[in-house]
Amino acid sequence: MALSLAISPCPNDTFVFDALVHGRVPGAPPVEVTYADVDVTNTAAERGAFDLVKVSYAALPWLLDDYHLLPCGGALGRGCGPLVLTRGARTDLSGATVAVPGERTTAYLLFRLWSAERPPARIEVVPFHEIMPGVAAGRYDAGLVIHEARFTYPRHGLTALVDLGEWWEGDTGLPIPLGAILARKGAVDPVEAAAWIRESVRQAWADPEASREYVLSHAQEMEPDVVDRHIGLYVNEFTADLGEAGFAAVEALLGRATDAGLVPQTSSSRATAWTS
Repeated sequence: MALSLAISPCPNDTFVFDALVHGRVPGAPPVEVTYADVDVTNTAAERGAFDLVKVSYAALPWLLDDYHLLPCGGALGRGCGPLVLTRGARTDLSGATVAVPGERTTAYLLFRLWSAERPPARIEVVPFHEIMPGVAAGRYDAGLVIHEARFTYPRHGLTALVDLGEWWEGDTGLPIPLGAILARKGAVDPVEAAAWIRESVRQAWADPEASREYVLSHAQEMEPDVVDRHIGLYVNEFTADLGEAGFAAVEALLGRATDAGLVPQTSSSRATAWTS
């Protein structure tokens, strides 16, 4: 039977999963892929819609009863955090309406932790591709953006009010956990799944050109140089293995969020992961 997989169409995901999706990982089953923004996959995962699924680390408290956290394939790193963008010289968000890409995204959780003492007046959940144009047009006072927006926001005439990755790293000394890969309990063996994904990552690094056409076909609005920078930033040592620093970052994020009353109490992410 085919394995159901849900990932984003972003270059880091298509680069990482190319070999697995296209049947080049020995021993792995056929894969049926759904491409969707992470806010969509966060919700779908609550319904148990996929065997393997990319979700926000911020969504784990609602998902770990039904899924194993895999220690590979996700997005976690340094210098890759979400940005809060504004138009003009705004210095804070007092009275502001802020567009965000999803209520259970890591970006929004980090934003809530950062802005706890001076929250904006209003939050609107907006499809990611509409955020920067919306801020530029004045529909929103600020926007919370991720991924390739780090490289393209100046084209919209926008300014970065804060880099939440820099804030997080400066405050904790830890990398920033963005997207996780989960394996549905009872549907796929997490040990086997982690091995398939690590082999897919190995092949991606060994022959980057092999995935080029596939990656570009799903990144239609990105120039090739932006695609390359995107992959270089989000596919890193933590993609192959979270390691001690990666798990510490996840636990710090969820621990702080729990203490702030932003997410429900959850068991340690280490206890639900296969880490060998």
